[in-house]
Amino acid sequence: MCGPEFITETTRQKIAAYAAEFRKVTRSPFGADDEIGMLNLLSVESAREVMRRADGGAAIDLSVDMFVGMPSWVKAGDPPFQQWMTHTPAGTVLDDLTGAGRAQNELVSYSGDAVSMYTHTGTHIDTLNHFGYQGEIWNGFSAAQHLSSRHWTRCGADRIPPIIGRGVLFDVAALHGVDMLPDNYGIGADDLRSALRRQRTTFQPGDIALIRTGRMTQWPDPRRYIDNSPGLNLDGARLLALAGAAVIGGDNSALEQMPANDPENWQVVHTYLLGEAGVPIMEIVDCEQLAAESRYEFAFVGACLKIRGATGAPMRPLALPLIR
Repeated sequence: MCGPEFITETTRQKIAAYAAEFRKVTRSPFGADDEIGMLNLLSVESAREVMRRADGGAAIDLSVDMFVGMPSWVKAGDPPFQQWMTHTPAGTVLDDLTGAGRAQNELVSYSGDAVSMYTHTGTHIDTLNHFGYQGEIWNGFSAAQHLSSRHWTRCGADRIPPIIGRGVLFDVAALHGVDMLPDNYGIGADDLRSALRRQRTTFQPGDIALIRTGRMTQWPDPRRYIDNSPGLNLDGARLLALAGAAVIGGDNSALEQMPANDPENWQVVHTYLLGEAGVPIMEIVDCEQLAAESRYEFAFVGACLKIRGATGAPMRPLALPLIR
């Protein structure tokens, strides 16, 4: 079960994709102040139910580690991940920046470090202010009224709630009998429906969709992981949005097929999901263990850093297997 034909009229009215107009931002069905879109489909009841069935002792980490030289989006001039020491035990003895004195500094071995990175580095979530159309983002918030000198005042990462719900893996690579889909392969609606049938899995409104292309098998090679990635195309994105996905994640660097098969829009899936359908995106989600264990249905638990106004933020999602 996946698609608009399975959606009731009451639920349909809550799914923004049904009101979407081509290349226009959509007003939220949850009101003029809404900043989280389809995350509103998550409910306390569904979270409690899926957690009741979850095996907390067998959590699967869906995130990647972060390190200097890791694959990251730098093609548009954004900074790579950097990390450096701000305090070392021997250095503290010499510079005595704390003013504690040599004796205490020799006793107390003090280490500290700092990082610098693009907010879309590593496993992360894209918020609804990341992409839109004509200077507007989700729900009609405009840059003219809501973009300060530092960040958006609407739809930032600080607005994203903890995400707890039923997760569903779409193992498209396994559907085609390969470890990894070919470069630039576009995952469409037929791929997603066929993956569900193969897995004997259903997808319901409010679920979290994870799409496996197999690209994580190339991690951490920056060239092989980033360039010409297979991923979701507009046809596939529309199916999931109309099916009521609360959030959609992928194991590749941009969720979508790259480069996009659209001569007019280089981020056709991003603009559609974020601007038209109100569906946040997760990227660089490691689905390999889920696939290896055939965990197609699971409890998903994830929370991002609450960076005020940010267009994206690192997160560490977990999949908890369901007790059969």
